[in-house]
Amino acid sequence: HVQLVESGGGLVQAGGSLRLSCTASRSTFRHYAMGWFRQAPGKEREGVAVINFNGGTTLYADSVKGRFTISRDNAKNTGYLQMNSLKPEDTALYYCASGGPLSLTPNQWTAWGQGSQVTVSS
Repeated sequence: HVQLVESGGGLVQAGGSLRLSCTASRSTFRHYAMGWFRQAPGKEREGVAVINFNGGTTLYADSVKGRFTISRDNAKNTGYLQMNSLKPEDTALYYCASGGPLSLTPNQWTAWGQGSQVTVSS
């Protein structure tokens, strides 16, 4: 199946911004929905944002609405998560996923990247 690789994570101060990228190994990526999920220490993995195959439909967790934007560039086999107004509670390992429905439920997705750490300092 498709391999996914995240990049762009790092350490940022509260109120700052980061953009995560997810690059897929196969052009078939363009035919499937993709999403971003995160997991903080001691907590369950949760959905952050998902986008349909052509970018026409998006879904966000309430906790990130108005701050995060998911997008994709299928010509580059790449998805993005723009994160603005970051808060310490956004600190987590962020995963890119593909092969799921338009759902924020992690176990409905089938292909996952290795994760990229985002740490937001106070």
